[in-house]
Amino acid sequence: MAKGDPKKPKGKMSAYAFFVQTCREEHKKKNPEVPVNFRWKTMSGKEKSKFDEMAKADKVRYDREMKDYGPAKGGKKKKDPNAPKRPPSSFFLFCSEFRPKIKATNPGISIGDVAKKLGEMWNNLNDSEKQPYITKAAKLKEKYEKDVADYKSKGKFDGAKGPAKVARKKSLEGDEQKKINSVSR
Repeated sequence: MAKGDPKKPKGKMSAYAFFVQTCREEHKKKNPEVPVNFRWKTMSGKEKSKFDEMAKADKVRYDREMKDYGPAKGGKKKKDPNAPKRPPSSFFLFCSEFRPKIKATNPGISIGDVAKKLGEMWNNLNDSEKQPYITKAAKLKEKYEKDVADYKSKGKFDGAKGPAKVARKKSLEGDEQKKINSVSR
């Protein structure tokens, strides 16, 4: 579990997972040649109910812990709309210049076909033909890095506490109110 948030609650376990956890060693000692899941398939509903109850209790635990857990699903950090935008690469600068020309000469061409043509054209250019795009991309990257440094020095936005989270909370409250109104009718 090297990836992800270490504070995130451990996932809920299924009834089968509880069965495997509690019965694996016992089952292997008695029947070393029979796989554990074979017994699970032949168990009666009454025998499985003990593990179903354990799974339900674990689901309650998981739901409680997830309720207290901070980040929204996905855990993505909200992006500041005022942050400087990353500059395009030399290839994308080339594409922005030639895309309209390709579309004009080939009306009705699909987006994928336009991309293929642009890729072929870029690959067929020699280094001296690519140089103006590379130079322009380098200048834009320098400007971007300067803008990012200025932006970070101001330090006005924290992705986890930014305006997007407040707006989302308000919209969720509105959704809950709509549900209450529709139920009360």
